[in-house]
Amino acid sequence: MNNIPEHVAIIMDGNGRWAQERGLARTQGHLEGVRRVDEIVQAASDAGVQALTLYTFSTENWGRPAQEVSMLMQTLVSALGQKMQKLCANRIRMRVSGRREGAPASVLDAFDRAIAATRDNPGMVLNIAFNYGARQEIMDAVRSIARDCAAGALSPDKVDEGLFASRLYTAGLPDPDLLIRTSGEKRISNFLLWQLSYAEFYFTEKYWPDFTPEEFHRALSDFAGRKRRYGGVAAPERGKA
Repeated sequence: MNNIPEHVAIIMDGNGRWAQERGLARTQGHLEGVRRVDEIVQAASDAGVQALTLYTFSTENWGRPAQEVSMLMQTLVSALGQKMQKLCANRIRMRVSGRREGAPASVLDAFDRAIAATRDNPGMVLNIAFNYGARQEIMDAVRSIARDCAAGALSPDKVDEGLFASRLYTAGLPDPDLLIRTSGEKRISNFLLWQLSYAEFYFTEKYWPDFTPEEFHRALSDFAGRKRRYGGVAAPERGKA
């Protein structure tokens, strides 16, 4: 397939509703969702995607029932430990975007081990957005720049888009070319507000546990057929005015 997006971001939505419609506990939906993560990471890597960002846990998600949050944290720690060898075998490098403050020590330790173990892998970057909120990210970047300006280490005249981007949690990653959201919702829910400025959006009615590699390739095919103008005018086709 031509025109593969360099960076794909996914809002993995609908685990709870998938479970409830089947008469299952919401936690069962999250467990099924973890299985889809493994498949989609593999599919993205095989397709030639250079970076994949998964919206795993937002700053707002702490407001969910304590039992559900605890189960999610345990599942995340377990999954990171189990998938380390496969990530290395596929040369995938992991990184994390989000605030460390307020995150459980067990989760941070698991992330740190995964990052260290995959640091030198030359393949796709798997970026986990955890304890992430885009407004918080922007505010943290603003505070970082303001502190440097107040200390005299940075002139306000030197602040441009490139410098601002370098203070975001995603510093060093290209902006997403494609955003996928599952479950039929059509909003971005405080996710990568700065980075998604020129991304193409793909919404599907499929809940995340039903989002198979075939569905992922359907999203890539849809992206490949789009014309990205970045505010300009597309060049006319040969022979047409």
